[in-house]
Parts: sequence; C-alpha cells; structure tokens
Amino acid sequence: MPLFPGAEPYSADGGSIGVLLIHGFSGSPKSMVPWGRRLAEQGHTVRVPRLPGHGTRWQDMNLTRWEDWYAEADRTFRELQGRCDTVFVMGLSMGGTLSLRLAEMHREAIRGLVLVNPAVQTERPERFLLPAMQMVVPAFPGISNDIKKPGQDEGAYDKLPLKAMYSLTKLWQKVKGDIARVNQPLLIFRSAEDHVVEASNTAYILEHVSSQDVTEIVLPDSYHVATIDNDAETIYAGSIEFIRRLAG
Repeated sequence: MPLFPGAEPYSADGGSIGVLLIHGFSGSPKSMVPWGRRLAEQGHTVRVPRLPGHGTRWQDMNLTRWEDWYAEADRTFRELQGRCDTVFVMGLSMGGTLSLRLAEMHREAIRGLVLVNPAVQTERPERFLLPAMQMVVPAFPGISNDIKKPGQDEGAYDKLPLKAMYSLTKLWQKVKGDIARVNQPLLIFRSAEDHVVEASNTAYILEHVSSQDVTEIVLPDSYHVATIDNDAETIYAGSIEFIRRLAG
C-alpha cells in the first residue's frame, strides 16, 4: 500500500544518546521528522517509526489495535537501547500515551520523557456511544491538521477509524491503571488552545505520575499538532536542553 508523502519512518545514527519520537493517532512520522532532524543535528541517534495502520489509508488502521502500535514503539525502543547508552522517549498525542506506557514497562531504562499534548482520556460526549458505534460504523469525520500555522500538514487521515479509536480507549485504561509507575523526569508541552485533546489530560498525568522532576510548558501560539506549529522551536529547544541537563 503506498504511503502518504512524508509518512516514511525516519532514522539517523549518531552518538550514544538515543531518542525515540512517536507520532499520534491517525497521524504519521511527518509530524515528528522536523523535531527528529533537530535532535539528530545535536549528534543524537534518532528513530521516528511509522506505527502500523498509519500513513496509508484509514481502512488499514481499523485492522490494527493498540497492541500493534505499542509493539512497534517497543521494538524501536529496544533497538535504540541495544545501540545507545541512554535513551529518551518523546511523543505527540497518542504518541505521548505510548511513551507513558513504555515508561511504565521499562522504568529506569528510559532516562526521560517529553510529551506534547498527550492523551489519556476524552471529554467528548460520543465516548459513551463508541463501544456500540464501532461495531456498525467504520469511521467518523476526523479532526486532522489541527495546526494554527498556515501551510502545514501532519499527514493524517481525514476520517476517524472507530475500531482503532475504541482500541485507543483500552490503551488509555492501561496507562491510567499503571501511571504511578512513571517516575522518570518529565517535560510536558501543552497547547493553550487544542481542539483535539483537552487540558484535563495533562492535568491528570501531572497529578498521578510519581516523577519528581516535572516541568509543564504552555504553548501560546499552537494548536494540537504543536510539533510543526508556531511553537515548534520551543519544543525543539526545550527537548535539547532537557537531554543536555539529564545526560550531559
């Protein structure tokens, strides 16, 4: 199946510090590659995988489940762990959810987490209908390219695959059930205006993790896909400094 332009995985081999960057639900590496390139310019070893079912067509995503997305993130993490002395994990939206799950499972093997508009729940009223709807309706109109900066494209589907979305809610439950296991240094970027993920998600994470080294930065001029929006440089520079502070 052909990929969207820019949906290819990104890889850069550098030094002994590895960074895993994970894109969001129905998105693609396109939303993370500019960030990955900035980190590679610092000499780091960088991986941006394409999660199963993403970057092709929305019907493919309904054939996958959260376990498939996590397995690819975990595989890539282990590959970095095998070649690097120190590994950081960073994620956007559902990529942040998967980053939290990796932190819960791998604990001290992850030196730090950087999350951008991470999701662990939703306040949308249709959430109550999703278990039944996903059995009969394949997709709803999606919310993609929630980006304030003109001319940007995250390479996402224009429909929301409901079976995959239902599986994502199961991942949220898993992450929330074990969230106290997250004790790594944590840097969270949250957009002041986000039309996809509510601010209550970041509030929940900050309240329930066990991390002692925690920083929240509010992005004033970006929407949900902040990694390629007006505040992207704040994210890039902040993550570079985060790595420098923790890894030297």
